[in-house]
Amino acid sequence: MDEADMRTDRPAAGGAPRHVVVIGGGIAGLAAAHRLLAGGVRVTLIEAGPRLGGKLRAGELAGLPVDLGAESVLARRPEAVDLARSVGLGAALQPPATATAHLWTRGALRPMPRGHVMGVPGDLGPLAASGVLSAEGLARIGAERDLPPAEIGEDVAVGAYVAARLGREVVDRLVEPLLGGVYAGDAYRISMRAAVPQLFEAARTHALLGDGVRALQSRAQSAPQSAGPVFAGIDGGIGRLPLAVAEACRAAGARILTDTPVRELVRTAGGWRVVAGAEAVEADGVVLATPAGPAARLLERPAPAAATVLRGVEYASMALITMAFRRRDLPEAVSGGGTSGFLVPPVDGRTIKASTFSSNKWAWAGADPELFLLRTSVGRHGDEAELKREDGELVAVSLADLGEAVGLSARPVASTVTRWDGGLPQYPVGHLDRVARIRASVAALPGLAVCGALYDGVGIPACIASAHAAADAVTTAFGTPGTDH
Repeated sequence: MDEADMRTDRPAAGGAPRHVVVIGGGIAGLAAAHRLLAGGVRVTLIEAGPRLGGKLRAGELAGLPVDLGAESVLARRPEAVDLARSVGLGAALQPPATATAHLWTRGALRPMPRGHVMGVPGDLGPLAASGVLSAEGLARIGAERDLPPAEIGEDVAVGAYVAARLGREVVDRLVEPLLGGVYAGDAYRISMRAAVPQLFEAARTHALLGDGVRALQSRAQSAPQSAGPVFAGIDGGIGRLPLAVAEACRAAGARILTDTPVRELVRTAGGWRVVAGAEAVEADGVVLATPAGPAARLLERPAPAAATVLRGVEYASMALITMAFRRRDLPEAVSGGGTSGFLVPPVDGRTIKASTFSSNKWAWAGADPELFLLRTSVGRHGDEAELKREDGELVAVSLADLGEAVGLSARPVASTVTRWDGGLPQYPVGHLDRVARIRASVAALPGLAVCGALYDGVGIPACIASAHAAADAVTTAFGTPGTDH
């Protein structure tokens, strides 16, 4: 923060626009700022760290652009795609070049079976053909018809419920790697109601879980958006999205501060005072778009009930190991273009949890004729011991697992390790009730709202939807922008 920024802003009088401070410069904070600016609100965005984007991070390896965080968005939800288009990235949106994924399980690389909802099967034909489950595991799925209907209650852990209905093999070899790929969590603790709400509703409305999954699949196939790609990326990497949103916000007049931790959030007679660095910023409203720890600290005085709940939110840490190889050194199983990568069930005892063959998955990442980009992930909630290794060790253990999985024996020409310490909030049973308590406490303070990955979903579209709701809640609290208190 330079000397020109060392001043105190106060809400404008008369017909001047309202002023909202957004705390947090991840995709949720940036999306909230973008939404507020579109409504004629004056915005100051304050980020504690040196860069914007949160878990969306663009980088470079061996001269090639890479994503060092999230790499795709769910295209069948509109929020992320719409935001990308609104900031000039519409032409850069791309579906995956290949959506064929595998599971490395039971000693072999096996095709990801179709016909499931987050690993819960509706069609046993593809599952049986894949070899992912044993004969006993397949028989256990069919045995659900002999079970009485289950009472699901207000919430239940995904793994516990699915295991009780269809057997542990379904959870351990399908649900765990898929759900873990999203939350880096433990399926036996993750809330079905919060993490897979459509599956929760199916379980509530059908005596047999398999019947509920088939009903979901039937509805999905008839939906208008079912013909389009499920996921989308951006030419050059999803990490371009927050940078483009930030640039659009600056062009619309936003003041954006980085390397500026917020020390205090104070309710005043006229609105809010945000103390950040050596500055006290007066505002009509505040959008708090930070992880649980910083949010709890800032809400300790104005919303102590919310702070108490926030302090109980747990996070998972993980690391991404991104590597560049010479194409000529790679086995056909990697460079042949037949797969976008593979997931690894934790029950198989491997170090890596997944590998993405980026140069197969994304056309932009595969454009170089000489080099091939690949990445692995390590760590999940409750299983983070491997993250204590040095970067070079994480590269080495990734290469060892890749050697067993696909016969890779080459050494990378370049590699980088990106650590996301406390990167993914966990959604245990009862998560939505906790979120409701946080929001009820915050809602008692007009002009204050919260948003981000810990509330309504960890995916990019969910974070953006959360941000839009927070921005709208703040502006609704003080009426039409430009009016007096």
